[in-house]
Amino acid sequence: MGVGNSGMGPARLCERKHSRLLLIDLQERLLDAMPDDERASVERNTGRLIEAARMLDVPIETTLQYPRGLGPISGALDGLLEYGDGRTEKTAFSCCADQDLVRRLTGADVIICGTETHVCVLQTTLELLAAGESVFVVADAVCSRDPRLKVNGIERMRAAGAVITNHESVLFEWLRDSGDPRFRAVSRLIR
Repeated sequence: MGVGNSGMGPARLCERKHSRLLLIDLQERLLDAMPDDERASVERNTGRLIEAARMLDVPIETTLQYPRGLGPISGALDGLLEYGDGRTEKTAFSCCADQDLVRRLTGADVIICGTETHVCVLQTTLELLAAGESVFVVADAVCSRDPRLKVNGIERMRAAGAVITNHESVLFEWLRDSGDPRFRAVSRLIR
């Protein structure tokens, strides 16, 4: 992997023109194991990010952990994805085991949503950071079966240098200005 934008430090904003939205293993069977309120929040907030990414021309990458056993992407999210969006099937917990996906993420602000926070999201984040990439973990769009494990995963990623953010911050960082012609359409997503 090449060196990304991380030289600017964790205090920086994510840049729309350099962003890639990475949806990690948001599959039916995995989401079924999550607390109901967490699942609803992750699907709603990830859906908003997908819709905004579509409006703002931010590429979307999706991974599926062992889809034969864990099933397809959540129906609530799959309908928002398009044929041209990247889809990567995997068995490794880290998305970085797939070199084609890594090439598509290199040099990007990687905006991460997914499950589980303390496993696949954590391992992917740590490997991307170790390679010098910029990683923004959307705390209200990641989940774990046990909320304590989510907290631990978030703490580890923050300590390693990931930017811990939320979906609304990402949306408004992508826009940067209420004068953006797509401001109204994107802001309607959170009403």
